Amino acid sequence: MDVSLKSSGAKHKMSEAKPWVRRFGRFGYMTIGIVYGMIGILAALAAFGPRGEMTGTSGVLQSISEIPFGEIALWIIGIGLFGYILWVFILAIKDPNNVGTDVQGLIKRASYFISGVIYANLSYGAIKLASHTGNAGNSESEKNVSIKLLEQPFGIWLVGIVGAIIIGCGVFELYSGVKEKFMSEFKTYEMNGMERNVARITGKIGLISRGTVISMIGFFFIRTAYTNNSEESKGFGGALTELANQPFGKFLLAMVAIGLILYGLHQIILGRYQRMNFGYEKSNFKKR
Repeated sequence: MDVSLKSSGAKHKMSEAKPWVRRFGRFGYMTIGIVYGMIGILAALAAFGPRGEMTGTSGVLQSISEIPFGEIALWIIGIGLFGYILWVFILAIKDPNNVGTDVQGLIKRASYFISGVIYANLSYGAIKLASHTGNAGNSESEKNVSIKLLEQPFGIWLVGIVGAIIIGCGVFELYSGVKEKFMSEFKTYEMNGMERNVARITGKIGLISRGTVISMIGFFFIRTAYTNNSEESKGFGGALTELANQPFGKFLLAMVAIGLILYGLHQIILGRYQRMNFGYEKSNFKKR
């Protein structure tokens, strides 16, 4: 390692977020990894046998609540998700990655904020389940959203716009997976060769799989707008069910399930090695 790389590494450490923020944020990413890993495992069991379930994030919390020590696991997930929420709100408001205030930067920062709101709801659901004060949320929340939107003036257009935005997010994840754009989020200089390869493979397959499911959810919203029928709206579990009902559906479901498990592993690795710095550009670091 040369002097310039040591200097860059030192600058990076100096510019990182406060230690407790970093650790809490990293724990949050790992928590999300566990949730998506569980979704993938349940979907894989459904593809290969009768014991699985095609569900989304709220559904998987309900499944966790039914296993031994599930209450403890829910408390860990509920608290852990707050770490992720804290970090994405920092990304949205403080912009430590310098994505900027142009149209592309604002869209990315808005996506961070929306992600934080979504996972705040999931965290709240996990804590309600763990404390026996409620359930993890409505499994038909997407349908409820479409109903409320359809009741508004220009409701059909609103549902269609939401669908287009969701598809855009899914396509972005697909693109990021195919082009391996996600690797820029890792502190690769701290990773050995095997760790970088695992991060690359899990991210590539995981993001392609999750991007596919998200794009399907967006398509269902657009179909809802086209038919003016809220029954067409489906969430994560509904998208997996629709996939399983296609020709060769069990095979397709199995492939996506494996991808979601890998996505969960990718999030865990991201929790360990993600850049959490303030102020310095990524170009300051040599790629390895």
